[in-house]
Amino acid sequence: MSNIEHGSINVYADLGLPNAEGMHIKAQLAAKIGDIIKRRKLTQVQAAELLGVTQPKLSGLLRGQFRGISEAKMLECLTHLGRDVAFRPIGELVN
Repeated sequence: MSNIEHGSINVYADLGLPNAEGMHIKAQLAAKIGDIIKRRKLTQVQAAELLGVTQPKLSGLLRGQFRGISEAKMLECLTHLGRDVAFRPIGELVN
């Protein structure tokens, strides 16, 4: 019989991976980018052109392969998609 262990909201930390917090943030940013692209009904080619990245790079990002993409570039992608990006102290984060 298997034991089920409940984890935290950060699977990267649960797995003991280095830079877990950064990877968690990137995963959230990638999910938001993907949601906006889907909602706007853009193809990956159209979205990549708008974001200033190659289609293969965008495809990788949307599949969770974002280790080679900086958080700054991902935030830039959100602004290209029409989102305002603001930073708040951790105590003020809103889901």
